[in-house]
Amino acid sequence: MWGIVRFCKWQTSLDKLSSRFRVKLIAYFTILIIYSFFMKKYFGPSTLVAAAFIGPGTLTTCTMAGVQTGYTLLWAMLFSIFATLILQEMSARLGFVTQQGLGEAIDAQFSTGVSRVLVFFLVIGAILIGNAAYEAGNIAGGVLGLHLILGEWKILPLGLGAISFLLLFFGKYKLMERVLIALVILMSVCFLLTAIIVRPDFGAIFRGFIPSGIDENFLLIMGLIGTTVVPYNLFLHASTISKKWDENASIRDIRIENAVAITLGGLISMLIIITAAASQGNVEAVTSAKDLATQLEPLFGATAKWAMGLGLLAAGLSSTLTAPMAAAYAAQGLFGWEKNENDSKFRAVWMLILGIGVVVAMTGLKPVLIIKFAQITNALLLPFIAVYLLYISNSKKLLGKYTNTLLVNILAGLVIGITVLLSLKTLYGLLE
Repeated sequence: MWGIVRFCKWQTSLDKLSSRFRVKLIAYFTILIIYSFFMKKYFGPSTLVAAAFIGPGTLTTCTMAGVQTGYTLLWAMLFSIFATLILQEMSARLGFVTQQGLGEAIDAQFSTGVSRVLVFFLVIGAILIGNAAYEAGNIAGGVLGLHLILGEWKILPLGLGAISFLLLFFGKYKLMERVLIALVILMSVCFLLTAIIVRPDFGAIFRGFIPSGIDENFLLIMGLIGTTVVPYNLFLHASTISKKWDENASIRDIRIENAVAITLGGLISMLIIITAAASQGNVEAVTSAKDLATQLEPLFGATAKWAMGLGLLAAGLSSTLTAPMAAAYAAQGLFGWEKNENDSKFRAVWMLILGIGVVVAMTGLKPVLIIKFAQITNALLLPFIAVYLLYISNSKKLLGKYTNTLLVNILAGLVIGITVLLSLKTLYGLLE
């Protein structure tokens, strides 16, 4: 608290400092606060989830929400964080108690018959094909960040893909976890910096948490929820929770870690909305975070452009790493493969996802149809996976004393009901 008070006093004198020193001061203070308050103990598998949903798609959706509606849709982002907290907590609890992933649970539940074929078609379609589509957007988004920093280079998608390949191929889980934690912290620093630079209206920010503008902004609301509550993260979380927490760990610590990571990821999304809302940019000219950064530079100097560029690069790289991992973990569980990240089949899945992303990004094609298919399959998959997750989270045989409480069931039911309605409306809008 003392540090926050001192920071507020210092903020008025920041304009007197050089731009470089101001960046260093804010960055140092932010990292210190994040690290000292949450502690290293509470960074782990849940941070991978935050790194996964804070990708270029999220940044673009949040940018458009801020530019087009101001602070009006901050409440929708708050609901998205709440929904993600509920679903990811159940996924983490499943992984902790069983020491297995969600894919293994589905494989055991639907072992034979037509239901197995249907489930596998739905899950594999959404996780593998959907992730491949989004991977192209992740790489393209990371390249946009590099464009802001280095300029236009056609070879950048290949370079970003090569970095991702090396990290995934040679990096052990702990290394990957540390890299993604560093990227999440970098995003936090960059987007906090830009939010401070644009001097937002705090009164309007608080009013933005009161639900409004639902009818006229329904598509944006669905976009904010859809880019935060991601089905493949449920597979990723359950599969990786055992990497840090064994059966002797405290469920309280796991829940705290989940809350820390998801809340931090949600705050990053909110900072993008706030930055875009305060920028007063040309609505028609801004279609992505890169456009927003370009418009910020004449008003607030190169610092804003560099911060946005680094943040966009971190978001793209983090999602470029997690999307192939999530697909591989899902396939590993569904097909009963050996739990080994060095297994050739496991590597083949993430290589396929990464390879498709690099090829699409390098050709310059706009994967609109593929992404549309990914949205359709994910819209179908999320309610199904959420309902199934709720079902097994109440299984005494599977989870014993760690089954859902009445309050969790009510909250999860509310979240699932809303996601079902949103999914149906999303499908209707995409297919009409």
